[in-house]
Amino acid sequence: MSTLLSVTDVHAAAGRIRPYARRTPLLRADVDGRPVLLKLEQLQLSGSFKVRGALNGMLSGSPDDHIVTASGGNHGLGVATAAALLGMAATVYVPETVPDAKARRIEAAGAKLIRHGAHYAEAAEAAADFAAQPGHRYLHAYNDPIVVAGQGTLGAEVIADAPDVDAVVVAAGGGGLAAGTALAIGDRRTVVVEPRFCCSAHNALAAGKPVDSPVDSVASSALGATRMGDLPFSVLSTGNVHSVLVSDEQILSARDRLWEEFRIAAEPAAATTFAAWLAGVVPGELACLVICGANTDWHAA
Repeated sequence: MSTLLSVTDVHAAAGRIRPYARRTPLLRADVDGRPVLLKLEQLQLSGSFKVRGALNGMLSGSPDDHIVTASGGNHGLGVATAAALLGMAATVYVPETVPDAKARRIEAAGAKLIRHGAHYAEAAEAAADFAAQPGHRYLHAYNDPIVVAGQGTLGAEVIADAPDVDAVVVAAGGGGLAAGTALAIGDRRTVVVEPRFCCSAHNALAAGKPVDSPVDSVASSALGATRMGDLPFSVLSTGNVHSVLVSDEQILSARDRLWEEFRIAAEPAAATTFAAWLAGVVPGELACLVICGANTDWHAA
């Protein structure tokens, strides 16, 4: 594992964010005659796991910092929600393509929203420039050890609630949740799921280094990092990690089935884990699928 992060950092993050974040439930179920666990992180504050890393990052700095970040939507909403909880100022840069469901929730939480560029990478560059002024601090969505440790608290909860789990399945964009999960679950397998044409983590693991990747998926607002973060890569490339790709059609079918089976209204990115499991490409006897978010104007097909 990375020398920059350890499970100790995850446990420290859990203690730090406990007064603010929810401990989301773990559902045991049988689908198509197979047992499965669902980590219901769409019930988290801000509607996704991202508030965990945002809280840990903000609680680890000065309360007077003006937090600046870039996001496809969910991390920005996590930062905006954490800022409201902690009484801090926040500015969130998003690409012009940000879904309205995410943009309006960021503004409703009290953060300043700035639309810039066609993709996350362009918004991130502008945000970093803005954060260079005195009194401002840039909080990266996935390439920050404090943020990664915060996301790892999700994995720690899974292991505490279901020690018999043998794989934890997560959707990946820049890799922060996947890396934090890998740190938290130890020798158990981390299964990283991405859309076929939006797969920066898969391409990085195949190439042996982070590489630029296309972003073209129904789930790209949440998983649209063009390049996996160096820090998540350093964790995942040395861990027990299995990479899986699914199609947009599989994602949308899984999203609709989450509603039919469980009345879970998930955004497409959150359905990628269920899509992979339904396709039979998740190894292990008892997998936990992280349902990572629900920030969408959702309608069943």
